[in-house]
Amino acid sequence: MKVSIIPKPITEYDLRLLRIFVSVVEHGGFAAAESALGITRSTISVHMSNLETRMKLKLCLRGRGGFALTEDGQSVYRAVIELFDSLNDFSLLVSTLGKELSGELVILCADKLDNANQALLAKTIQLIHDHSPNLHIVLDSDSVQNIERDLLNNKAHIGLIPQYKKIEGLAYQPLFNEPIYLCCAKEHVLFNQLDSEITAETLANTPAIHPGIDISSDGLKQLNKLNLAAKSYQFDTRKIMILSGRYIGYMPQSHIQEELNQGLLRLIKPGELTYTFNLSLASKKYPREVKKVTLLQEVFHNVFQQ
Repeated sequence: MKVSIIPKPITEYDLRLLRIFVSVVEHGGFAAAESALGITRSTISVHMSNLETRMKLKLCLRGRGGFALTEDGQSVYRAVIELFDSLNDFSLLVSTLGKELSGELVILCADKLDNANQALLAKTIQLIHDHSPNLHIVLDSDSVQNIERDLLNNKAHIGLIPQYKKIEGLAYQPLFNEPIYLCCAKEHVLFNQLDSEITAETLANTPAIHPGIDISSDGLKQLNKLNLAAKSYQFDTRKIMILSGRYIGYMPQSHIQEELNQGLLRLIKPGELTYTFNLSLASKKYPREVKKVTLLQEVFHNVFQQ
């Protein structure tokens, strides 16, 4: 049985050899890595041979066929990248301890907020800026899937997303909830019908809009009874489709109150056809920049839970 002679813990010399190995892999060979590393090809070859000897593994093939990683080499490369990422995370964490927060602070929203919650978000931004004026705040919107990915990849600090399913590696903090109602527009054939005249069969044959994301079990039961002939992920775009007069769809009242007041939209059986929309503050369970995420969690909680 081959036993690696790389000691535990890994020495600085081992890290140096691994850095050379990564550079060779990312430049596609010894010759291409020369200028990046600032050492000759023969020296690189010696270092690579030393690394393979210490690990008792064949990491790469080199010859007339060109440079290529072995299967073991591919596994080692992936592991080394994870190791260096961990070292960078540690350095970043240490560099922020005891210092005023700076750099980017990325907040992503999965849906457009109504006016009341926009005001609360503005208050949140105000407090964060006043607490840490050197932060470069980035506020943007994206799909739920992209926000989850960016949180897991440390490309965003906080995400405001509907909480209908939990992703491994993310933590969730409830922000607010509100009821969602089935509605139609003035141009729709159901607009002037009484609720008592609108049957389950009628709804099942009426084109409706799917929200495009996972929703609560109560909401899913109601959607499954409809003729889901269209899809819209965002509340503002869904409202536009409903206003076309060709679809029915579920919307939170806070997003359509103006249209309700103007008689452009109506709710359909509001006592029956409704479910709860929950918005949560999502973050990575073990984020790279803990202090930034903690600041966001505390301020969002204080503002939205007033």
